[in-house]
Amino acid sequence: MTDAASQGPLSGRRVVELGSTVAAPFCGRLLADFGAEVIKVEPIDGDPLRSMGRQHQGKSLYAANIFRNKRLISVDLRTPDGQEIVRKLAAACDILIENFRPGRLEEWGLGYDELSALNPGIIMVRISGYGQTGPYRTRLGYGVTAEAVSGLREITGDPDRPPPRIAISLTDDITGLYGALGAMMALLHRQQTGQGQVIDAALYEGAFSFMEPHIPAYSMLGEVAKRAGSALPNHSPNNLYPTSAGGYIHIAAANQGTFRRLAKLMGSPALVEDPRFATGIERGRNADELDAIVAAWTADKDLMELEKQLVEAEIPAARIYSVADIFEDPHFRARDMLLEMPDADFGQVTLPGIVPKLSQTPGGVRWTGRRIGEDTRAVLAEIAGMSQDEISSLETAGVIFCG
Repeated sequence: MTDAASQGPLSGRRVVELGSTVAAPFCGRLLADFGAEVIKVEPIDGDPLRSMGRQHQGKSLYAANIFRNKRLISVDLRTPDGQEIVRKLAAACDILIENFRPGRLEEWGLGYDELSALNPGIIMVRISGYGQTGPYRTRLGYGVTAEAVSGLREITGDPDRPPPRIAISLTDDITGLYGALGAMMALLHRQQTGQGQVIDAALYEGAFSFMEPHIPAYSMLGEVAKRAGSALPNHSPNNLYPTSAGGYIHIAAANQGTFRRLAKLMGSPALVEDPRFATGIERGRNADELDAIVAAWTADKDLMELEKQLVEAEIPAARIYSVADIFEDPHFRARDMLLEMPDADFGQVTLPGIVPKLSQTPGGVRWTGRRIGEDTRAVLAEIAGMSQDEISSLETAGVIFCG
């Protein structure tokens, strides 16, 4: 990808990222991937995310990706001088992202009212556990606990076991995505009015938004959604089925045309005429019986051969990929979803590619996550308008770290 092509549609927009750990950095990474100049402000000792995930040669592999395309500066926001640096940056930015506990920025004189007085067009993405208002606003918010409150955790996993978590910071990523979407809508509004605004993105609400089929069902029917394992409730066949040698394949063939093709492939076309399975509603009501029939058919088949047959028959199906499978799959390479990037510490590292893919203004990865404070001196000189003597004095005082 050429440098020109990788600038992206947000080229010329400046973002200040004050948040830490996952939700705010994920939001900032999305904007950076599409060309925004994202200035990430880390504590002197670095973002706590640098201690998450695996390390290689003393450097976080997680940070190599989520801090990609960002200019990294290190500032102690608890100090008046550090707070003044943020004011200078905010006066020159389009978007500010933060995920402190509600009220913290106001304590530092960095709330929306203060910053919008300096920059009326500023858009502030505020990510928190439970939102900027309401009785839970001051609770510490972590993605996994907000996910528990949202109801999403209750419907995850097998019905005979406690609800497990997914082995990523899922709710943080969901809410970071909503924050980025909100920022784009706010930019459109600002183009029309010149006014900035606040995006209030709550972790529990990001997860709760995925509960949409279950809310009206409880309201109208009193039905409390429960864990259903690998099945999709009331939608069958749509489940994980066993194959020989302990393998599993997921088959999703609940709509009428696809179920007809599956029944033909199974050598049981009469299933489509069976009153228990003749319609999507009846298949949902009799899912256990239908799953047993499909499982009996798949159980003695080779996983790879069965997947090939299903795909050729135009039936949505896939084995469950591991990360190792992903690295071997040609489709990921063909779609630029595994990017081999140079890195100052690793030499080279593979990062996930850009999502979504824009035909005219694609995003791109320009560099991997840098070291703590690597860009502090350059950013404070270029954007905050500070002299080298001022920067050196702040570094000596421990207000900033310059790498």
